[in-house]
Amino acid sequence: MNPVRVALLGCGTVGADVVRLLNEQAADLTARIGAPLQLVGIAVRRPARDRGDLPVDPALFTTDALDLVKRDDVDIVVEVVGGIEPARTWLVEALHRGKSVVTANKALLAEDGPTLHQAAVDGRADLYYEASVAGAIPLLRPLRESLHGDRITRVTGIVNGTTNFILSSMDATGAGFSEALDEATALGYAEADPTADVEGFDAAAKAAILASLAFHTRIRAADVYREGITEVSAADVASAKAMGCTIKLLCLAERSGDAVSVRVHPAMIPRTHPLASVSDAFNAVFVEAEAAGQLMFYGRGAGGAPTASAVLGDIVAVARNRLAGVRAASESAYADLRVRPIGEATTRYHISLDVSDRAGVLAAVAGVFAKHGVSIATVHQSGRGNEAVLVIVTHRAKDAALAATVAELRSLDIVRSVASVLRVEGE
Repeated sequence: MNPVRVALLGCGTVGADVVRLLNEQAADLTARIGAPLQLVGIAVRRPARDRGDLPVDPALFTTDALDLVKRDDVDIVVEVVGGIEPARTWLVEALHRGKSVVTANKALLAEDGPTLHQAAVDGRADLYYEASVAGAIPLLRPLRESLHGDRITRVTGIVNGTTNFILSSMDATGAGFSEALDEATALGYAEADPTADVEGFDAAAKAAILASLAFHTRIRAADVYREGITEVSAADVASAKAMGCTIKLLCLAERSGDAVSVRVHPAMIPRTHPLASVSDAFNAVFVEAEAAGQLMFYGRGAGGAPTASAVLGDIVAVARNRLAGVRAASESAYADLRVRPIGEATTRYHISLDVSDRAGVLAAVAGVFAKHGVSIATVHQSGRGNEAVLVIVTHRAKDAALAATVAELRSLDIVRSVASVLRVEGE
């Protein structure tokens, strides 16, 4: 049978593992698909670069990615380069020409997914992107296929391995953020510039993709409220332990009525919660649906081999579709739900205040919370000389009310500083 011909854009860590898996599993892949897969071109910036023992003919390398996707002898385009441009131009061109696309590009999907989906419709081609969120974990296909007959109400996830390693290290050793980041960098979990991870940009892109699939609504990265973990301190971690909690960078997407809330931020969660035990650089996503109930997806969320595994799974799916003369269902965005601003989000809060240690301080602080309608659940005070630390945990309140409370607390003479504000989730 004629082979299904594959063009690969990018041959870094993930791309190289895709090439290896195509070579090592060639016989099994042919049996699963019903035809062999043939790699017909690889677009890279430096074709002459030493790639060790990579099992590929050097003649396949090219620097002209756009020319490669236009070739008539290409059936599937696999993109593992990342970024918005020129990846968007390449993939839109491929889809318009009827070539199926497999991509791991979370940034592009979160920024301009609708353009890719429309190009797939126009070209009657498939667009698959399982590898864009949570590496090898089979997550996106269950959301858009297995759970398509259910109503998903909430998705809570740990989707960035670097930040999870850092916070797990802080929890286990009592180290501060800087020390834990240095450890993550030394072990290869953190990039030389870790901004995308520690400031939550990576997780926000993944949250947008998850929310779009779960709630049949177009969600972009700009719609996601985002906070990173750089302000999480060893004192915050110790306070969480005292409450029976741990701190995780969570992506949370929740449907309520005709609106959805999508946010990424550090949060305390009870140690009894399924996500609390997810440590090291692992990822996990907790899905709640009306009929299916609670579902947990767990595994390695990054790395060359796990991500390549997800890419290869998509290649098999689109190759089988092409042989059968069918294509997968297009984007489902019929619900078109309103995205709630962060001020409307409701949760509990943990606030740590450095205050003057004198009579009337607690009453004054409590009065500010009452003024803005934020109910206090617990208060813990510890003193040191003329200063004291107040740790306050609230009942559920709207984010806007809590923000107004914190702003007024900062203006009080008795409050030296608002040391930290963390949300409390998963209870």
